[in-house]
Amino acid sequence: MHAKHLMMRTIGKIIAASLISLMVCGPAAAATCEISPQSVSFGDYDTLVQHPLDGIGTISIVCDSETFFTVSLDRGAGSYAARRMTSGEQYLAYNLYTDASRIMVWGDGTAGSNTVTATGKVVEQSICGRAAPLQQVTVGMYVDWLVVTFAY
Repeated sequence: MHAKHLMMRTIGKIIAASLISLMVCGPAAAATCEISPQSVSFGDYDTLVQHPLDGIGTISIVCDSETFFTVSLDRGAGSYAARRMTSGEQYLAYNLYTDASRIMVWGDGTAGSNTVTATGKVVEQSICGRAAPLQQVTVGMYVDWLVVTFAY
């Protein structure tokens, strides 16, 4: 008689940083700009994988003239040190970064976070996300909503 041992693991679809709101601040005579944030999608999360799960999103900025601007993100459902995607009562720890090496936490410039500043007419700014590994969560859709502030 043979016994089969099954290892159970949770694999859940997660989508983070769906940018629900956008604030635009600028002087009346300034350039006209269009800002299009696109969510960071992480795909499937496997609770047994020992390395972080990375995702990427973008914020597209198109202005009618060369413009200096700052883009900041709020904390969402956590803090700048530990953002949280939620699915019901469950949460999945993650964060968003201004750099591809995922060192500089993207926030509003407080609590150790950084903003993004740039000058241009057309700018594609990456949003680099990382979900921590080995989190024991149940299957579900994990989401966090953030406010993007664009000031010029």
